[in-house]
Amino acid sequence: MLTVIAAGAVTTPHVQASSTACQEMQFPVSVAGLPYTMAGTLCTPATSGGTVQVLIPGGFYNRSYWDISVEPQIRSFRRAMNNAGYATLTIDRLGTGRSSTPPSVLLTAIAQAGAVHQVVQALRSGSEGPRFDKVILGGHSLGSAIAVIEAATYRDVDGVLVTGMAHRLNATGIIPIFATFVPAALDPKFSSKTLDLGYLTTMPGTRFDSLHKPGPFNAAVATFEESTKDVAAPTELVDAALLGTVTPFTRLVDVPVLSVMASNDPTFCGLLATDCSSSEALRRSEQLFYSPAAQLQTFVVRGYGHSFNFAPNAPEYHNVVARWAQSTVGA
Repeated sequence: MLTVIAAGAVTTPHVQASSTACQEMQFPVSVAGLPYTMAGTLCTPATSGGTVQVLIPGGFYNRSYWDISVEPQIRSFRRAMNNAGYATLTIDRLGTGRSSTPPSVLLTAIAQAGAVHQVVQALRSGSEGPRFDKVILGGHSLGSAIAVIEAATYRDVDGVLVTGMAHRLNATGIIPIFATFVPAALDPKFSSKTLDLGYLTTMPGTRFDSLHKPGPFNAAVATFEESTKDVAAPTELVDAALLGTVTPFTRLVDVPVLSVMASNDPTFCGLLATDCSSSEALRRSEQLFYSPAAQLQTFVVRGYGHSFNFAPNAPEYHNVVARWAQSTVGA
């Protein structure tokens, strides 16, 4: 039976602060028969069991989205999950952060999912370091589409966290965001990287309006956003939209799924798009796109835009994820 986590039912789960050891990881992966490296940070709390959350950032973000340093006690998803007893691996999609930079044309959501699959296999076998018995795959936006494709294709994870992605796009909200995309090679921020013209980024000073409104403006957050922004390839954005949203690839996911959206997400939410007015409304809007095996649960973060890891009320969402993970997969 489909269930829903209602906004009014949020309670703080039993968590405890613990010492956490973090280490840089480099995973060898292959795309189109070519060798590359996917980088990430593995953080393991002293209280960790055998479950790791592999967290994939969305377009124009890297792993820093999951570990925001501005008031991290509020905004760091990584820190919240470690405190709840889960190991986390925050990764850089290929082309971003410290991961390899293939020709942009090779970067599709399918290719990114294949690379993530190789990382998941390494975590399960312990071939590159610590070994984990269970894997929860989480994503934001483009990262959620990649997580869905990986879980549906390879069936090697125990749960999927889908954030910032739904199945009905809001065309009027997304077109102004597309207008902010420019070739990353023209942005001085990426002058130290060799990027072909297929790599895109966002124009300076546009991210708050596109990704955060109507959330309250925070100068430190705006600075963090510009200093950590990253790139995306059009090819991965296109097939992510087709396979993650337009085509119900989610119907093939046969493990528990938690879908989280912000009430004011301009890319998916609206009158003729996804109903994000409440957690129950989101469940009604999304349930047809998931199989019964997904045991779909939903939650809506109130009063924020697309990148709601930055929301002042993010701890409510962290608590929901921790409770869902414990009840469906376990730590």
